[in-house]
This record gives sequence, structure tokens and C-alpha cells, in this order.
Amino acid sequence: MDLQCEQLERLIERFQQRRPLRTGSLIITLFGDAIVPRGGAVWLGSLIDLLEPMGINQRLVRTSVFRLTREGWLIAEKVGRRSYYGLTAAGRRRFEKAFKRVYSGVQPTWDGAWTLVILNQLDPDARRDVRQELEWMGFGGLTPGMVAHPMVDRAELNATLQEQNALEDTIIFETRAQDSYASRPLRLQVRDAWNLEQLSEGYREFLDQFRPLWQEMSKLETPPPMECFLARTLLIHEYRKLLLRDPLLPEELLPSDWEGRAARQLCRNLYRLTYRGAEAWMSERTETAEGPLPEPGDGFYQRFGGLD
Repeated sequence: MDLQCEQLERLIERFQQRRPLRTGSLIITLFGDAIVPRGGAVWLGSLIDLLEPMGINQRLVRTSVFRLTREGWLIAEKVGRRSYYGLTAAGRRRFEKAFKRVYSGVQPTWDGAWTLVILNQLDPDARRDVRQELEWMGFGGLTPGMVAHPMVDRAELNATLQEQNALEDTIIFETRAQDSYASRPLRLQVRDAWNLEQLSEGYREFLDQFRPLWQEMSKLETPPPMECFLARTLLIHEYRKLLLRDPLLPEELLPSDWEGRAARQLCRNLYRLTYRGAEAWMSERTETAEGPLPEPGDGFYQRFGGLD
């Protein structure tokens, strides 16, 4: 594969060298970022075609799609001899919960309050599962039986506890705002509860990978569509994995040199640079059961606070 962007070639080689090669996760990224906004379903052959420049062969795509279908992420529709795949209703809910973080705009202002969830009344196995699910939502552990978050969506919290059959057996407190939103003891507690140093290292690695790509592609008068598609897909794939670990804490609780700020700015800039070319590449190479991909809806252009 002959690419104009040397940095993009390096990123693709780096992706190909990972073991295990998590093709299923990349396919979910592709659906969430590019296919859902344009109808939500594509021909299997289109997926194979789109992922081939990543060094992912047809057999691996088919195996990964089969596994995602068996796990309840994807559903197939057969039209003649062709299979078209889209997210299941459950898969779409999981996707929306994960990707809402990726494209959100400015963080809302924090009022200094906290939400505390006490899990002591759950049996040990349920407590472990619920705690894991809440930590995925961004909660941090204060004690073995209690987790906390400063800016959680209460409706989303209740829905998650309901899905885990734990809503009736957990205790939820909402604290009042304090005079000092981010005292030194609180900052130290936050650093320990959320392991911010490990997350910060992940953001530094992200910046080291994608800043050179941004610098190279921004010098091109018109970045090639295929390279835009590959760059955007890898960008969102790596950024999404970081955000799944990021509790998205208020600015008042974060270090002054928090790398997450620079990572978000870089992601937004590179996405804005590549999205048009990527969409053109998708239009040319992808088809649905009804024919060409429909155009993205208005919500697509509101990503990262507005793409235009």
C-alpha cells in the first residue's frame, strides 16, 4: 500500500503488530463512527473492502463479524446471496453510551456536588459486577463498598443499576456543594481513586502517535480520501479506548498539566481535517441493501462542538 503520509503508514504498521489483533473492536469503532450516522447497515463485502488497507484480511473480518453477531452486537439481514450487517438494539445502546463521550462538546460546569453509591447490601458477586459497571461509567472507588462521581447523569446511573438488577439494593447519596470544591486532600483522593497517572501516560502516548500525523496531513493541500478514512478510523479507535477509562472529571479536580486536554484538542483538529475525505471514501466504497450509503444526519456535523 503506497500512502502519501509516512506517519499514517507507521500507525497502521503499529496496529498490525499488536497481538492479539482486536479486529472486532475496530469494527465496532467503524460502525459507531462512520456507519451508524449513514443508515447503520452495510454489506459484508464493503466492510472487507474498507478494512483491507489496514492489513486485515477477508477471513479475519468474517470471523470477527460472526463473533460480534454471536455476542449480540451485530445482526445480519440476508438479501439474495449477500449479507448486510447493522448494530442490534442492544448493541446500539452500548454504542451510544460509549461514543457519547467521544464527540461531546465542552464539559458542563461543576457545582461542587458528588454522587455516592453504597454497594454493601449487594452479595459479593453482584457487588463486584456492579462496581465494575459503575467504574466503566467513570465512578471511582473510595472504599471497597462505595464509589463516587462528581458529575454523573442520574438517569443513566439509575438505568445502569436497573440493568444490573441492583437498583433496589444500592444506596445513593447526593452531597451538597462544598466551600472548597477542590481542596488538597480531595485532589489527592481523586488522584488515587481514579489512577490519573496511568491515564495520563495513555494520553501522552496518544499525543506522541497522532501529533506527527496531524502535522503531516495538515501540510497537504487536499488529503487523499483513503488516507483520511484510515487516519480518522485509527484516531477514533485509539481515542475511544482512552475515554472508556477516563472518568471525565471536572477541571477543578484535574492536574494543571492534564494531557487529556491536549489530546482532545488534537483529536478534534485531526477529525475536522479528515472527515470530508473519509466520508467521500465511504460513499465510493460502501453499499447498503438499498444501494449507496445515505448522507449523514445533522447530528453527525455537531460532533466535537461542530465540524464546520
